[in-house]
Amino acid sequence: MIQRFDVGARLSEMAVHGNTVYLAGQIADDASQDIRGQTRQVLDAIDALLARAGSDRSRILMAQIYLADLADFAGMNEIWDAWVPAGNAPPRATVQAALAKPEWKVEIVVTAAV
Repeated sequence: MIQRFDVGARLSEMAVHGNTVYLAGQIADDASQDIRGQTRQVLDAIDALLARAGSDRSRILMAQIYLADLADFAGMNEIWDAWVPAGNAPPRATVQAALAKPEWKVEIVVTAAV
């Protein structure tokens, strides 16, 4: 059985299949923030979605991070490193990408265990 959350015409914010949680790319609600502020907002959104699925950040299996500008790598990592539970850093890829809106600085996709 597949359970979908916040289903829209184009995408769902999250799907759960078996014991695996798949999140859509999460972006900042307030894109006027710098990379640190946007990263905090994205990680807060990830926490909220994972909680709804009965999971949390310590159960992330894989993270994919998209940065509009690699100059923001250090600032994003500062917030990420403080957020990831010690001993539970997931496999991760970080790439530079043209995001859908020019004001977005970071988008993060995660897959987690329930």
